[in-house]
Amino acid sequence: MPFLLVLLLLLVGWIFFVLFAQVSAASFTALGLTPMQAIWLFTAVLLGSVINIPVWSRTVYRQRPPLTFSHFIFYYPPEAHQQVVYINVGGALIPGLFSLYLLLRGPFFPMLMAVAAVTLVAWRIARPKAGVGILLPPFIPPLVAVAVALIFVRGPEVSAVAFVGGVLGTLIGADLLHLKEVLRQDSLTLSIGGAGVFDGIFLVGILSSLLGAFF
Repeated sequence: MPFLLVLLLLLVGWIFFVLFAQVSAASFTALGLTPMQAIWLFTAVLLGSVINIPVWSRTVYRQRPPLTFSHFIFYYPPEAHQQVVYINVGGALIPGLFSLYLLLRGPFFPMLMAVAAVTLVAWRIARPKAGVGILLPPFIPPLVAVAVALIFVRGPEVSAVAFVGGVLGTLIGADLLHLKEVLRQDSLTLSIGGAGVFDGIFLVGILSSLLGAFF
């Protein structure tokens, strides 16, 4: 019985992964990529999800609380820890670079407006939580990005504008603008896009481009 349960869970997980891969590939083709290019991009995101690159660090000092009687007699210096900020290759770096690529090729002003709108909304609704990171409803940024895209463009360009706005706006508004708050919560490590392929930044981009393809 336990073996069948494990087998069933593996099967469900595999089906979910295949469906997610198909949806991701479809969203990339909506951005102008060929099916083969979409597969390569998704593969790069998947492999990059296990890679974190350190981008910033500092030394922080924590005072040890007096737990025993000896702490009241002897001086115990604060403990030094290294606080490091990482960027995840698959969850943030690749989607961010791809968005910059689209930004240079697509309608610049509409994309800039979408980035600004999503940045403002993400900054207002994102909430840093100790031990977790940034909490952000995943469906709000894509809806904002698509709404702004529809104001300025029509046709296939809607997906590209929504993708750029969703990814860069979420990256700036939710992660970068709340970075100081997260670091003040005594987190020794913070990985931007650290959840990899299912990270909020990447997921927002997928949802934005798919929603844009329907209009």
